[in-house]
Amino acid sequence: MKTVHYILPKELSHGQLTMEMFDKQTTLAMRKKLIGQSCRLFYSDDPVKIVRARGQYLYDENGTRYLDCISNVHHVGHCHPAVTRAASAQMELLNTNWRFLHDNIIHYAQRLTATLPDKLCVFYFVNSGSEANDLALRLARQFTQHEDVIVLDHAYHGHLTSLIDISPYKFRRLGGQKEWVHVAPLPDTYRGRYREDHPDPAQAYADTVRDLIEEGHKKGRKIAAFFAESLPSVGGQIVFPSGYFQKVAEYVRGAGGVFVVDEVQTGFGRVGTQFWGFQLQGEEFCPDIVTMGKPMGNGHPLSCLVTTREVAAAFTANGVEYFNTFGGNPVSCAIGLAVLDVIEEEDLRRNARDVGEQLRGRLRGLMAQHPLIGHVRGAGLFVGMELVTDRETRAPATATAGELVRRLKDECIVVSTDGPDDNVIKFKPPMCFSSADAELVARKIDLILTDMKSDRQKTSGDV
Repeated sequence: MKTVHYILPKELSHGQLTMEMFDKQTTLAMRKKLIGQSCRLFYSDDPVKIVRARGQYLYDENGTRYLDCISNVHHVGHCHPAVTRAASAQMELLNTNWRFLHDNIIHYAQRLTATLPDKLCVFYFVNSGSEANDLALRLARQFTQHEDVIVLDHAYHGHLTSLIDISPYKFRRLGGQKEWVHVAPLPDTYRGRYREDHPDPAQAYADTVRDLIEEGHKKGRKIAAFFAESLPSVGGQIVFPSGYFQKVAEYVRGAGGVFVVDEVQTGFGRVGTQFWGFQLQGEEFCPDIVTMGKPMGNGHPLSCLVTTREVAAAFTANGVEYFNTFGGNPVSCAIGLAVLDVIEEEDLRRNARDVGEQLRGRLRGLMAQHPLIGHVRGAGLFVGMELVTDRETRAPATATAGELVRRLKDECIVVSTDGPDDNVIKFKPPMCFSSADAELVARKIDLILTDMKSDRQKTSGDV
């Protein structure tokens, strides 16, 4: 072990940071020895060791700067000074169990209420998106007195056992589907069952949910909840056809179930035009439960569930106290308040809208030169670029997507893939992602795809 003295670059300078650090290879060897091997690193063949960050940038142990296109957790930017100040100030004053009366949790709940439909007004604060979704499952079952859940194919809602059970992305690899889980087709209008040429894809996909409900009823099963991300991320950065949520809600509520929206990936203004992803479906739509997480604390473990008074009352009526030791503690809520302040003061929703539109426009512009790019989609700074081997068949270009990710890393741009076939390049950067960043990403993708095309032509002899 050696002592390393890091001098921060000028734009980050706040003195000299001194810590005892392993060199990269020692860190990697010790991680393999001490950390479970199922906990995988980005770029596992040649991982990047990150030692500091600011804004949309990451820095390795050699001072190399990487543009971060995927850390949606660090919503207002890595190590934002307003957030770190709020955390430090509250930590020096008080941090304690949520059972003590304190103002921060009230202030924070009030601020969140102002962003939501009036019906969503009762909060439960927890520490992770997984905790929030697990609690949503409990509330839904208590309120409806039903057991079954409908989810979308390729969905991921968390790593707890209860959530693996309702996450096809996980349970298909782990031994199968529980009898109380029903999987509806992902409403993907690019490669899904009903595509952009369908006269009413929203109705068609909603009808698959209706069919699952009817099939369940024939077997004597009853629906407690429909779970969906506002814009599925692991599913491939999908944007639902307009009206889909309203139509599904009609079927689900008609069967006595509740509609749960998972905003863990998409909330807090990421979609730009709205504060919450579900609001893209229209002002008339209101879920029964909303879960939120990752961006809330800008890297601090903070999440929550919000629901209606009716659902909350049913949960209270079960006679079992609910408590969460650290959920909504004074420090967490101080951080959450600071994040909301930064979103407003730096107009980050507008930035997400404008820069996201710019990025999607530049990527769509590349489609004329690069047939590999089959589809570009998204909202705000939630963007997906799907690579295909053939635009007619829309067959996934999985290997090419992986190679593009690796080459972008060599250009100091951090991205990753998602989607059922790992052929969708996903972009969920910190909300301070700039116009210049978007231009850089598009330019580097253009250069890399051009180079890859040249390599293929040389290999085939077509030069």
